[in-house]
Amino acid sequence: MRFADTEFDPYTLTPPASSAIPLVCDSPHSGVVYPSDFQSCLPVSVLRSGEDTYVEELWQAIPSVGGTLLAANFPRTYIDPNREEDDIDPNILAEPWTTELHPTEKSRLGHGLIWSKARDQPVYDRKLWVAEVENRIATYHQPYHQALQREIDAAHERFGVVWHLNLHSMPSDSYEVLEIDTDKPLADFVLGDRDGTTCDPTLIGIIEDFLLQRGYTVARNDPFKGVALIARIGRPEENRHSLQIEVNRRLYMDEQSYERSVNFENLQRDISELSVAVAEFVRSVM
Repeated sequence: MRFADTEFDPYTLTPPASSAIPLVCDSPHSGVVYPSDFQSCLPVSVLRSGEDTYVEELWQAIPSVGGTLLAANFPRTYIDPNREEDDIDPNILAEPWTTELHPTEKSRLGHGLIWSKARDQPVYDRKLWVAEVENRIATYHQPYHQALQREIDAAHERFGVVWHLNLHSMPSDSYEVLEIDTDKPLADFVLGDRDGTTCDPTLIGIIEDFLLQRGYTVARNDPFKGVALIARIGRPEENRHSLQIEVNRRLYMDEQSYERSVNFENLQRDISELSVAVAEFVRSVM
């Protein structure tokens, strides 16, 4: 990660490196460039707990199989592109918002559009001004959404169908972070389709079977169902399919030091081969 002294591109877009297929993948939380106006009171080590560090590297094979890969460069603790613009806790603001707000359970947990907590610690020692939040929306959140929507719409217009993978990682103590009381272990991968509403189940089955055959554990919608991005994009009745994929961070990194673990390359290889399997399915239904 690094702190930026100047403005930087809000995202990196990598187009297909081979014959294009209607596969668009995005990693909204892997950004590690921290804007200079962040002004959090937390140590960087705690702020980084919100990063889906290295996720865009794990899925780096997507362009080589004909898909598009979009990755945020800014951190989700600054502003979260997987939240709607009105998912703001009014208690974090120094003044009233300009329109009606609709904070969700994510905001209650401190993980709304603007994070107020990281690892149960306050991100700020002050209230935020409306203008600075609006600037984050206009400079980072909206450009990311616009870029993703352009790719989704272009693929759908060209092929009549689009398959979207929303790529994430999850801390190994996710149940605790989400305040879910359970003694069951967190799966290696969680596939989220908002309880069967955002994606053709055939693709989900292909991905699940592949991962199980490689020895991974897989769960569906537990504890992550998918939030704003797949809810907005996933409309199977219109041939717009969207699936969220979470990978357990303990598989590939040290969650304290944020360094890659010795298993990183093995997992990256498996995900690259999974990308080939996904691309084969997409081609078969084009």
